[in-house]
Amino acid sequence: MPNLPIPFITIGLLIASNLFMTFAWYGHLKNVHSPLPQTILISWGIAFFEYCLMVPANRIGYGHFSAAELKTIQEIITLTIFAFFSTLYLKEPMHWNHLVGFACIAAGGFFIFHKWS
Repeated sequence: MPNLPIPFITIGLLIASNLFMTFAWYGHLKNVHSPLPQTILISWGIAFFEYCLMVPANRIGYGHFSAAELKTIQEIITLTIFAFFSTLYLKEPMHWNHLVGFACIAAGGFFIFHKWS
């Protein structure tokens, strides 16, 4: 693997893992008539790949980032991917209150990453 910066590798793996996670958790909502046990097994199968990316992302990133910073990065990525997923895949409208709520959560990242003296 090329000698890429740790933040680049970590964030790239977190983005990829969140794509799998979003489909595992919410992808089945387009087909709510499939049997629930089957849906659970398929979701677990998809989530396996999420873990195969999330665990290395956290392992690689820890030390460069604190655990709180890793979690914050992951949550902001999750919200961003979910916003696109829900509008493009599930065809649900994104309302102003959703955007404000997501922005408030993302703004929390400022407090996590700001170096307070």
